Amino acid sequence: MKIGLIGLEKSGKTTIFNALTASDVQTSAYASSRPEPNMAVIEVADPRVDRLKDMYRPRKTSYATIECVDFVGFSSGEDKKEIFTASELTLVKTADALALVLRNFHDEIVDGILGPPDPRSDLETILTELVLSDLIMAENRLERIEHFVKRGASTPDMEIEKKALLKVREALEKNALISSLDLSPDEVRQLRGFRFLTEKPLMVVVNSDEERFNHSGDLLAATQDTMPAVEFAGRFEMELSGLSPEDAREFMEDMGIETSARDRLTMLAYRVLGYITFFTVGPDEVKAWTVMQGDTAVDAAGAIHSDLARGFIRAECFSYDDLIRLGSEKALKDKGLFRLEGKGYLVQDGDIMSIRFSV
Repeated sequence: MKIGLIGLEKSGKTTIFNALTASDVQTSAYASSRPEPNMAVIEVADPRVDRLKDMYRPRKTSYATIECVDFVGFSSGEDKKEIFTASELTLVKTADALALVLRNFHDEIVDGILGPPDPRSDLETILTELVLSDLIMAENRLERIEHFVKRGASTPDMEIEKKALLKVREALEKNALISSLDLSPDEVRQLRGFRFLTEKPLMVVVNSDEERFNHSGDLLAATQDTMPAVEFAGRFEMELSGLSPEDAREFMEDMGIETSARDRLTMLAYRVLGYITFFTVGPDEVKAWTVMQGDTAVDAAGAIHSDLARGFIRAECFSYDDLIRLGSEKALKDKGLFRLEGKGYLVQDGDIMSIRFSV
């Protein structure tokens, strides 16, 4: 899973990045724009993995991971450039979801340059910029299609693509997101290669100061009407990421923070993307794997290795909850809770699977 952090200049994206990844990237208000995005991989904390580790005592334990990419902030003034360079746009297209970071904190220097925080206005600005980026892409492709049509080189697939792009352009011209469109399966297939930004799952990260944190209910409620949102006390939680878990917990309780920034973003991302987790277990390794809600046993096999999907025979499967309740695989078998599932089986969150295959 790859999450891209985007937002306006000085919105505190890098502060959020540091809080999520325990990195130490410079965040000074005077810091000059960096040429490249920051990137880091974080483990998804899952107490089920810890419990399975204790039960199986494997030589290796692997958690699911999230790759975080902190993109350079963009401005919206008259002298602004395109929000992403060509190389950045290529990278941001690979993100599974985008987290839109909104400034909800006072800073004497930043306020003096950009004015007081106005997160609702910032959200509108960011969405407008994403819409404009997609609109340029759609119009450029429509121009190329018209060129082929005039030369008599159009194909049936190109006609479907043109029809879909016209719908996309009409929506974007109304400042609507592509994700709101009702496209046919063929239209979706023709547009897949574009990886439009407003087609991606979007979520909001409200970056608050300590005074505003936990007092932004109206803002969060208004934001939730557009897309899912989470609030961080950015600078405070960045400092927490450098402390021991015990010390961090004490300060979190004082602020009314129940879980870490990493865990809160992970939970939101899984909900937005519709992800679930299954496990493989044994003396060699206990590992968490991520698939989409509604994926089949074959999809799960493919997540492990393409050969397992290609030669899939059956999936040996049982539930994490049943395992914990009964205490052993033997007890599961005695109760008839150890199952063999076929290709069409829909994977459930918490399934423990072993794939039978032949290649």
